[in-house]
Amino acid sequence: MTFRPRLVALDIDGTLLANVPGTGQVEDTVRPAVREAVHRAYDAGAHVVLATGRSTFSITPVWDQLGLPANGSSALSVASNGSVTFAYPPVEVLSTVTFDASEIVAMLLEHVPQAAVAVEEIGVGYRLNRPFPEGEITGAMRLQSVEELVAEPVTRVIIRDPDSSEEEFVELAEKLGLQGTNYFIGWTAWLDIAPEGVTKASALEEVAHELGVAREDVLTIGDGRNDIEMLRWAGRGVAMGQAPLEVQEAAADVTEDVHHDGVATELSRWFPG
Repeated sequence: MTFRPRLVALDIDGTLLANVPGTGQVEDTVRPAVREAVHRAYDAGAHVVLATGRSTFSITPVWDQLGLPANGSSALSVASNGSVTFAYPPVEVLSTVTFDASEIVAMLLEHVPQAAVAVEEIGVGYRLNRPFPEGEITGAMRLQSVEELVAEPVTRVIIRDPDSSEEEFVELAEKLGLQGTNYFIGWTAWLDIAPEGVTKASALEEVAHELGVAREDVLTIGDGRNDIEMLRWAGRGVAMGQAPLEVQEAAADVTEDVHHDGVATELSRWFPG
């Protein structure tokens, strides 16, 4: 119990914000107990970082809802599963990592030709070949052919098939191997592809170094397969109670699920009210 986090890295969807059962969406409000717990950590001097698969423009409203950062300071975020880091407010992109996604997208579409494909435009929105289910991605949307989407290096690619299941996407990813990239399966038939070697953990390592915080003093909390690396990397990695088994097994501990304010439960251990 001598551990006390100097940096707290929090996933958003399924961690700060509760999943809406049976959909690919999350609630849009941080619960009061979670907000208060995050503030206690911040007020105690811990660096609070949001580490998520979301893009920049869908992260800043979460900061605003949390009421952070305070007193004219700025906070750091890891976006797009580690491909982008930025400071806020205002948004200042600090680093980006891109890759050539043309071959891997072509290979995936051989197996799921009906899938929607989206690539990120940092701070703007997405370019996509067809609409995604309502509310699953936000920002400006621009329709293009798949060839146009991957004509230049990108920070991330999302493959989404509303007619497939999460389990089918897990099997597909394992079957194909997806060499030369990192991939993350969401809690729907959602495949998020990042540059090789890029994860939330790789970005957080750089953030921690910039802030002068040792890895041993980092607490990470998350619920998704894209959180596994950061849960393993941190001095203490905690999985949400509803996380898939492989995510829980990657963590040092498991807290309550998102509907029972798991983030607040974990933060209260180190920053009691």
